[in-house]
Amino acid sequence: MTPPDISLILPAFNEAKAIAGAISEARDYFRSRSFAAEIIVSADGDDGTRELVREMAARDPALKVLGHKERSGKGRGVRESVALATGNIIGYADADRKVPIEEFGSIEPWLKRGYDVVIGSRSLAASRIERKQPLYRQLGSRGFAMFMQTVVGLPGIGDTQCGFKFFSRDVAKRVFSHQKVDGYMFDVEILAIAQRLGYRIKEVPVRWRDDGDSRLNLVAGNLRNVSDLFRIRRSLSRNIRAMRETP
Repeated sequence: MTPPDISLILPAFNEAKAIAGAISEARDYFRSRSFAAEIIVSADGDDGTRELVREMAARDPALKVLGHKERSGKGRGVRESVALATGNIIGYADADRKVPIEEFGSIEPWLKRGYDVVIGSRSLAASRIERKQPLYRQLGSRGFAMFMQTVVGLPGIGDTQCGFKFFSRDVAKRVFSHQKVDGYMFDVEILAIAQRLGYRIKEVPVRWRDDGDSRLNLVAGNLRNVSDLFRIRRSLSRNIRAMRETP
């Protein structure tokens, strides 16, 4: 079978109110571009999101769903979805549509130019922030970026956490086969792996809007994030040679 042009992963945690709209917008956008698209929803939680998507998938063979009743982590959900993906391009976007799917139009040209990984960014001069985060979260994000660069080091990348990232298929499969972190720091991990494997990464400005619905526990969540950053550094230090030798 001919693989689809793109596999779009929508990680979702209790997004029953938003998921149908996110799927419909993505499906309509890719059809308007004459792209054959596979949509994979990784739905954790117990609010009926998975069941709703399964009903939709029964009428659409290009729609798949997986996930767990417990919250297993965005990193795990994306990793498991990449393993199922068959598209020539594999990427993910947040189900709450912080970045409109039309912004893929800013991503695609760089993939065509031969970049292996192309990521949306809120930190570039041309980025368009339509609705800002609260000030305390903006300050926290700046502090996180400085701390992350000190611990892990991602030179040349200004925004690791924007949930709008796309990869050529072979690169996605290879990078995510080494990815281990289940939580939010998986974004840092995949970029660090890709950079150290020598892949070309392009950061492009996108349109972004805060939805005011952060799922991060400011104390426990940030402690876990700090722990995961040090875990990423240890893993890269110990395993990068083996990663480079693994096709």
